[in-house]
Amino acid sequence: MQLPVFHVDAFTSRRFAGNPAAVCPLKAWLDDDTLRLVAAENNLSETAFFVPSTDLYELRWFTPSCEVKLCGHATLASAFVIMQFIDKSRISVRFQTRSSGMLTVSPDGNLLAMDFPSLPPWPCPNPPKALLEGLGKQPACVAQVEDNYFAVYASAKDVVELRPDLRLLEKLHPAGVAVTAPGDDCDFVSRYFAPSYGILEDPVTGSTHCSLAPYWAKRFGKVQLHARQLSERGGELWCEVKEQRIVIKGQAVLTLQGEMSL
Repeated sequence: MQLPVFHVDAFTSRRFAGNPAAVCPLKAWLDDDTLRLVAAENNLSETAFFVPSTDLYELRWFTPSCEVKLCGHATLASAFVIMQFIDKSRISVRFQTRSSGMLTVSPDGNLLAMDFPSLPPWPCPNPPKALLEGLGKQPACVAQVEDNYFAVYASAKDVVELRPDLRLLEKLHPAGVAVTAPGDDCDFVSRYFAPSYGILEDPVTGSTHCSLAPYWAKRFGKVQLHARQLSERGGELWCEVKEQRIVIKGQAVLTLQGEMSL
């Protein structure tokens, strides 16, 4: 069996930047063990698999070690592949997901706009010891959602210079860790670590902006925000905060197209 594979750099307009995702279109679902093996072989932070279903697509995401509930950059990459290579007549793509409901992606100028759920974080007055020791630098405050901690710092310089102990952060499973601060040439910046999922540092994390955007929108008193993720590859996102939803916008570029033998 030959499995189509696309590698797409998401949240960037240039190759070899942003967050690379593997995208594998399927005609029907393969078993979960095979999906995990394919994701491990791709060895990227996420591999997206989708299956056509009437006028939409069923979508799932896998890291090299497990399935995840929500992934922004691989959703962006999947919509890019569908609209550029599978069905160029589409003006939007709807994805049905198992854990995050319906997600819609539509063109917005030279960007792709994803309609995602809003997941505002709540204060975490007593952060776990592994978080504070793992970060190595005391944050100004910590917030959290169900499966992520958000450590807030005073400046982008703090975020860039952070050298976390990933062995300690791994103990926070199932939670990942985002670090964030006001930006110098944008509204806010971030980095993201999820070592227990096989992701030491994610280049650009769309899903965390479902929480970062409402947090900074409340801090700044504005609903449209420009964000940068300060990983080695780097990436840019534009966010619009609505009542129950977040629109997350970014660009994407193809780097590889081929087939995997199963």
